Formats: sequence, C-alpha cells, structure tokens
Amino acid sequence: TSLHSVAGLLPSSISLMTRPPFQAPHHSVTMPALIGGGTRTLAPGAASLAHGGILFLDEAAEFAPSVLDSLREPLESGVIHVHRSGVQARYPAAFQLVMASNPCPCGGGHGGRRCTCSSVNRRRYLARLSGPLLDRMDIRIDVHTPSRADLASTQTHDSASIRQRVIEARSRARTRLKGTPWTMNAQLPGAWLRHHSGIDASLIHQLDRLVDSGHSSMRGIDRMLRLAWTLADLEAAPRPTFDHIVAAQQLRNGADHYE
Repeated sequence: TSLHSVAGLLPSSISLMTRPPFQAPHHSVTMPALIGGGTRTLAPGAASLAHGGILFLDEAAEFAPSVLDSLREPLESGVIHVHRSGVQARYPAAFQLVMASNPCPCGGGHGGRRCTCSSVNRRRYLARLSGPLLDRMDIRIDVHTPSRADLASTQTHDSASIRQRVIEARSRARTRLKGTPWTMNAQLPGAWLRHHSGIDASLIHQLDRLVDSGHSSMRGIDRMLRLAWTLADLEAAPRPTFDHIVAAQQLRNGADHYE
C-alpha cells in the first residue's frame, strides 16, 4: 500500500490494498520505470510495485537485455537499491517473476505453424535472456498451443480448487517453519535447506553431482531444493522424496529452448 501511495497510484477511495499486486510492464519499459528512479525525485518502479505479488513480463525476449538483468538483484535479495544524483533509496521488491516469450522472432513452430527463422536468428533472439537471469528462474516450461482434444478434455482443474491447494500448501510451510525467521519456501537460505530442513542427505548429494558435472550452479541446486519442498507441501508430504527432487529438476530444466 505504501509503495503505491508513494508512486501516486493508490486511488483516494482505497486506504489499504487487500489483494496481492500484479504488474505487467510493456516490453519497451525503461530501467527506471522497472526498478525505480527518476530525474528529479526517486519513485518506485514496477518491480517494487509488484512487492508481495506478481511481476509479469510478456514477450520477455523483446525487453532490453540490460533492463531484464536489472532484476537480478531483487530476485536474489528481495530489495532494490537506487542511486540517482547523490540520492539513495531502498525499495522492497520481493515479487514472483513470471516471464513468457516466443521461442523465436516469428513465433512459429507450434500449433502447426512453420518457423521461418534461421537457427542463428533463434539463438540470437533467446540469447537476450541472459544465463544469470535464467539461473534465477525456478521453473522453465514450454507451453504449446492447445489442440482441439485438449480444449475438449474434462480433466482440468478450476482456478478455485488450485487456489485452495496453494493456500493449504502455504499453511503447511508456515507451520513447518514456525520458530524460524521465514514463512515461505522461497525465503529459505541454501545452507539451511541443506543442513536443517530435513531433506535426506542422499537426495542432496544427488543434486550436488549436477554441480560437479557442470549441469547446474549451486544457486540452481538451492532453487531445486526450495521447489522440491513446495511440491511436497502441495502433496501434504512430511518432506521431499526422490520423486519430488526429480520433478523439481525436470521443472527447472524442462525448457530445452533456454539451455
């Protein structure tokens, strides 16, 4: 609420925001508009306005690479430090980042459409999403155009039931983390995950082999462990199992386009 008030975006009829914020800046957004700044007075950007909610970047590969990479600090620390003309500001920015992008400039290759891009153009297009930024993304998946059979399928879950599952999973996490400084899996430090969270040491050693073989960074392993705990909470499991670790690894490395 205070961030939206500072930015002049809080309607006069609302004294307190009761829903998590959702920010979806256009791909032409400037760095100050995304992370905060200004020429005369400092103001929070879209990343801080999404604090406690979702920052959605559609057509992510169309954003300027330098603008995207400015999100690396808040993704790691949950805060943004802005320095302009001798003035400094510190804004909270603990958001959930969701990015969507076509696999190439033409957007073809799915749903029966033929891609007209050269392999060089495809690689150059996806290279706009830097490795360090992608290393901070917990889940990477390909989303294909639904077929007619998919649309006719009755094996779907409505938003209300999914919302309830998330509420219950977060409640389990809060209960499990009672007595610690944290309330969500996303907040858990890597060292605590490895030594105090209750994950079987053999499962952690299995993931560590990915680092030894060069298939993952230590940051990536920590994110897989957080994701495994979330999968366990969604299933009401007391702790992550081998299947949860495998699923977390697949969800993190599932988009071959970005590898």
